[in-house]
Amino acid sequence: MGAIYFVRHGQASFGAADYDVLSELGRAQAGHAGRELRRRAVEATHARCGTLSRQRATAELALAEAAPGLAASADVRWNEYDHVDIAAHHGGGAAQNSADPRAYQHALENALAAWIEAGAAGGCAETWPDFLARVRAALAELVAELGKGEQAVVFTSGGVIATLCGDLLGDAAGGLLSLNRVAVNAGVSKVVTGRSGTTLLSFNEHGHFDGAAAGLLTYR
Repeated sequence: MGAIYFVRHGQASFGAADYDVLSELGRAQAGHAGRELRRRAVEATHARCGTLSRQRATAELALAEAAPGLAASADVRWNEYDHVDIAAHHGGGAAQNSADPRAYQHALENALAAWIEAGAAGGCAETWPDFLARVRAALAELVAELGKGEQAVVFTSGGVIATLCGDLLGDAAGGLLSLNRVAVNAGVSKVVTGRSGTTLLSFNEHGHFDGAAAGLLTYR
């Protein structure tokens, strides 16, 4: 069977003028995730990431540890949903507030639920059906490219990973709403591919942040 490892990006700059930049902690998380992939002896022949800065930086830092010489190919289909646009249309314009991240998370989750419920009439530049279609297409293309026994690593975002993992379990919307909230920065999820299709093997593994590395564990 082939395998695909999804790595969520490291901690971004929540509440800052430019969210899409890894924090110093996020950079440390990315390197640590790469060392975890190396510890697992992942031998990736394919690497992908979105075009967002936090995704590309995580890929660069992690691959420097896990597979020097392998570069991730950037593809916009692996980008996260536009949380600003969704909040503007479905969340009353809620903005990130570093002083109260829980309140923002609650507002965003409500906005995401409304965005999903609105379907193709969501009003956002990218509707929920559009988002779901593009991340499904990105995964399907990567699966088709994998040869027998080959492995791939994808550096993307929590919403993308949660949606695809939920989809593999039969509920993409439920995955986004339920799994996304517990996704850790630089956590690892794994799917396997073979004659029986594509199957979710694990979601949000973060044992590499146990013990001495516990101080690296974040969710936002």
